[in-house]
Amino acid sequence: MNIRLNGAQHTLADGATVSALVSVVTGRPLAADGQATDGRKLGVAVARNAEVVPRSRWHATALAEGDDVELVTAVQGG
Repeated sequence: MNIRLNGAQHTLADGATVSALVSVVTGRPLAADGQATDGRKLGVAVARNAEVVPRSRWHATALAEGDDVELVTAVQGG
């Protein structure tokens, strides 16, 4: 399936979840609660079709063809 990720076309397997997408983008495996299994903080927020997806719902939120996803990473500094 095709989605827009941060404004660019991105292809995923049908039925992919927000959790799977975040895992691919960050290169880190995630637990069902959206936390990285390595214990380090992710510093990531996700919006799907202009609605924030709570981390606790990443695993259960399936993406669909044409979804518009914004994945924002927190960066320290000024």
